[in-house]
Order: sequence, then structure tokens, then C-alpha cells
Amino acid sequence: MSEIPSVPVSELPDDFTEETNRVLLDVREDDEWESGHVAGALHIPLGDVPARIDEIDLDSELFVICHAGGRSERVLGYLIQRGYEGTNVSGGMAAWAGAGRPMQTGPGGSRGAAPDSGAPL
Repeated sequence: MSEIPSVPVSELPDDFTEETNRVLLDVREDDEWESGHVAGALHIPLGDVPARIDEIDLDSELFVICHAGGRSERVLGYLIQRGYEGTNVSGGMAAWAGAGRPMQTGPGGSRGAAPDSGAPL
């Protein structure tokens, strides 16, 4: 597999709500999402990505984030194998919080909200 591109949190906007050509996909679990997430991000837990791939605008510039970067890299490997492109957010939400970037808490705020499909990645 080719090297997965990455971007530091400092190069991303604080809020993806108004981003029309860029998507921030958060692949953390529900409890992690509720404890703090980027406004306007799309929340699809790692294991649900294959079943919910149609919710991701793969024509937009895609950034993928998790807690520290491992799960997001795994999702990007999956997408790249299928011919899609994307960028891993270096350091994940740990780096985001460490940089003092704004976060929302609670269950809301996701661009996509579908029930758990139970599909493994």
C-alpha cells in the first residue's frame, strides 16, 4: 500500500459546518464522539464505514480523524484500496485538543446519523 498522506491539525478549519468541498470524517466510537468532536464533522464509527460509505462525499476533499491516528489510517487504507483518496489528521483528536482547538460535546452535530449497522471493517 502506498503511503497515506497526513495533515497537522493546525492546517484544518475549526469548524467544518460550512465546508462544501471538504469533509472531516470522525471514525471514533460514540462515547469518544460525545466527549468532544469537531463541529461539522461526519461521524461514522470505524466498523460502520463499509456499510455507510455512501454517506461520505468521496468527491470532496476527505480528511479522516480518530483519537490518535491509527483507526483513521486504517479507514484510509480501506478507501485507498477502493480507489478513493483522503488525508489522515496527524495525532487525531488528541492533537486537536492539545492544540486548544474548539470542540463540541454531546451526541449531536454529525453531518450523518444512521443507526449502527454492525458491519465489521
